[in-house]
Amino acid sequence: MTKNLSNEPPKNSNKNSDSSLGGNLGKKLAPGDKAPDFDLPDDAGARFSLASFAGRKLVLYFYPKDDTSGCTKEAIDFNGLRGEFKKAGAAILGVSPDPSASHARFKAKHKLELALASDESKVMLEAYGAWTEKSMYGRKYMGVERTTFLIGKDGEIAAVWNNVKVPDHAEAVLAAAKAL
Repeated sequence: MTKNLSNEPPKNSNKNSDSSLGGNLGKKLAPGDKAPDFDLPDDAGARFSLASFAGRKLVLYFYPKDDTSGCTKEAIDFNGLRGEFKKAGAAILGVSPDPSASHARFKAKHKLELALASDESKVMLEAYGAWTEKSMYGRKYMGVERTTFLIGKDGEIAAVWNNVKVPDHAEAVLAAAKAL
């Protein structure tokens, strides 16, 4: 067994050979990996794919459910910093398994102007490692692990935040986007 004894992050051997969704199911993505492609509807019926953000940085955040306290706070925080992310050359896309109609109600209720995409099939959630087994009160179930990816203009993952705690998270992602 090899141990990393330095302060350097471990070298990543999980390079994706292509950008298809099926190429990474069940694996955790890491900085340096090619971001899996996707094709999802938004709240208005338009479609988003990774190519939709070509030439821009992308903040891709996965959240469990529209209109719950943590998810609402996270969306409001990212929405409030939209202008700063735009100045940093970064777009923001939130993804949950909720249907598009739920996203539309959520955006209207909280006056959100950021893009939200629906992954009801959970294919993208699985490809990005955000659909995981969870446990509450001894009961195991599948659900969304609150996760954020910063994807560079080149389509490679630049940073990953797993098991996100909402307070100050959007600000930390903004700082990383500015530094990229």
